[in-house]
Amino acid sequence: MFEIELLVLLGFVGMAAGFVDAIAGGGGLIALPVLLSVGVSPVAAMATNKMQSIIGTAVASYTYWRRGFLNLKTIIPAIAATFVGSYLGANIIKRIDISALMLVVPIALILIAAYFLFAPNLSDENKKTRLNFMYFAPVLGFVVGFYDGIFGPGTGSFFTIGFVTLFGFGVLRATAHAKILNFTSNIAALALFIPAGDVVWPIALVMMVGQVIGARLGALSGIKFGAKFIKPLVVVVCLAMALKLLLESLN
Repeated sequence: MFEIELLVLLGFVGMAAGFVDAIAGGGGLIALPVLLSVGVSPVAAMATNKMQSIIGTAVASYTYWRRGFLNLKTIIPAIAATFVGSYLGANIIKRIDISALMLVVPIALILIAAYFLFAPNLSDENKKTRLNFMYFAPVLGFVVGFYDGIFGPGTGSFFTIGFVTLFGFGVLRATAHAKILNFTSNIAALALFIPAGDVVWPIALVMMVGQVIGARLGALSGIKFGAKFIKPLVVVVCLAMALKLLLESLN
C-alpha cells in the first residue's frame, strides 16, 4: 500500500511529464527516474510509465485533432503500421542484443536537436513534401514503432522529425501527428505488459489523472505558441535524453 503523500507527488509528476510530452515528447525522462526512485522495479516502472503516459498522449492527440492539426482519415494506415511494428519489436526484445542502441540513439537525438536548432525556416508553415504521405507514412510508423517496441527513448522526436523532413509538415502539425502514433506504439506495448501483470495500478491511475491535466495544458500551449515554443523544448528534451543514455552506457 502506498502512502497518500507519495501518490499525490506522483500525480504532480504525471502532470509535469504530460505537459512536456504533449509538446516535445520525452515525458518518460521525468516519470521513469521518479518511479525507480520510489522502489518500483525496472520492468514495472517501464510498464507503469507506458500506462500513465498513454492517457496523456490520448488527451494531447484529441486536443490537436479538435483544433484541426490532425487528420485521422489520412493517418489511419500509419496508425495500423505503427501498432504492428511496436508489437513485433516488443515481442523480440528479449531475443536480441540492443546494447549498440545505447550509443547510436544518443547520436541520432543530438542530430535532431541540431536540426531543430539550426535548420532555416523551420516553422509552423507546411513545406513541399519529399515523399508520398499515403505510401510512406506507414513505413515511418512501422520503423519507429518497431524501435519503440525494442527500446523507446526519443520515439516522439523521431516521429516529429520524420513528418517535418519527409512530408514537409510544419512543426505544430508534425507534433500533432507524432502524438497519435506515439499513443499507438504505447498501446501495442501495453498489450504485452498488462497481461503479464507488470503495471503498478495504484501509481498508474494517480499519474494518469496528472497526465490528463498536463497533456491538455501542454497541447494548448503548443497550439498557442507554435514552433517558437516547440523548437527549443524539442532541443532540450533531445539533448537531455542523449546525455542520459550516454551516461547509462558508460556505467
